[in-house]
Amino acid sequence: MKFVIIGLSVTSSWGNGHATTYRALLKELNNLGHDILFLEKDVPWYSPHRDMPKPSFCKLGLYKTNEELKTDYAKEVAEADVVIVGSYVQQGVEVGNWAIDTANGVAAFYDIDTPVTLAKLERDDHEYLDPEIISKYDLYLSFSGGPILKHLEEHYGSPMARALYCSVDPDLYFPETREKQWKLGYLGTYSDDRQPTVESLLNKPAAHFPSEKFVVAGPQYPESYSWSSNVERIHHLPPAEHRKFYNFQEFTLNVTRQDMIKAGYSPSVRLFEAAACGVPIISDYWDGIHSIFEQGKEILIARNSSEVEDYFRNISSEEREQIGERARQKVMKSHTAAARAKELVNYVKEVRQPSEKV
Repeated sequence: MKFVIIGLSVTSSWGNGHATTYRALLKELNNLGHDILFLEKDVPWYSPHRDMPKPSFCKLGLYKTNEELKTDYAKEVAEADVVIVGSYVQQGVEVGNWAIDTANGVAAFYDIDTPVTLAKLERDDHEYLDPEIISKYDLYLSFSGGPILKHLEEHYGSPMARALYCSVDPDLYFPETREKQWKLGYLGTYSDDRQPTVESLLNKPAAHFPSEKFVVAGPQYPESYSWSSNVERIHHLPPAEHRKFYNFQEFTLNVTRQDMIKAGYSPSVRLFEAAACGVPIISDYWDGIHSIFEQGKEILIARNSSEVEDYFRNISSEEREQIGERARQKVMKSHTAAARAKELVNYVKEVRQPSEKV
């Protein structure tokens, strides 16, 4: 099929998580034999930071204005089998209405920010999506699953809302044999809403296990924050170092933003990256986590520091490795970028042939 995708960015991962998501998905769509054109607005804050200026897996079109987009790419949009408009595209409502009116194939919205999008709609913030356009898209692809999908269909009139979760590239994330440096580690930028959980599930247990080493990697933490003396701080960890970072840990911690907890069914890419490395995950709880990993067998859930400390005391190294390996197998089966590309193709078939089982 021919795909045209109008997205925030594929050329620059600077300051956004969209580029890596698009890159992984489009690479696998290309591997399936599909033809892809990615259209990206040429903006001054991304142009100096293009870490992939010429993607190998898709054709690239840069446009400076919506008028240029409409003039230069109307033919491609009209001839495409699938046209996808992504969240946070500038003037996304205008772009979306044009794409829907111009497309002869399936028109879809790809929401890489679903909880944020719904919160914006509730306060009448229509930066890139408004309630009226949701019903015009044939397909709503959501980074969140669960009840949100029904809400999009019943409250906003989406003809078809489906989950298209984030994913992992197993060429970049895999187990390595390394001597463990840390009992528990956490990778994430500081945020006010996550920090109480980091305190409860990492810093407090660290104080109770002074002979073990712990680590927190990520920027923007207050210099005055009182970490336990055995918690190492890494202020910046580039993506190329993430695999090694995970593989140095006995356990890794996953902490979820409040808007994602509220939405539920919103797995972070960090979950899939850590699991792909075979590192057992200790995570806070949110609705739907059981639909991603089986609690106790593939992931460990902790609601307080005592539960984390119990895992340290009671789980043998053999059992720990088994938990990590079971999670890795789950990710390799269901949560790679290749799996997502196949899901997307099946959703398109479902729109085109609703009476047929796909």
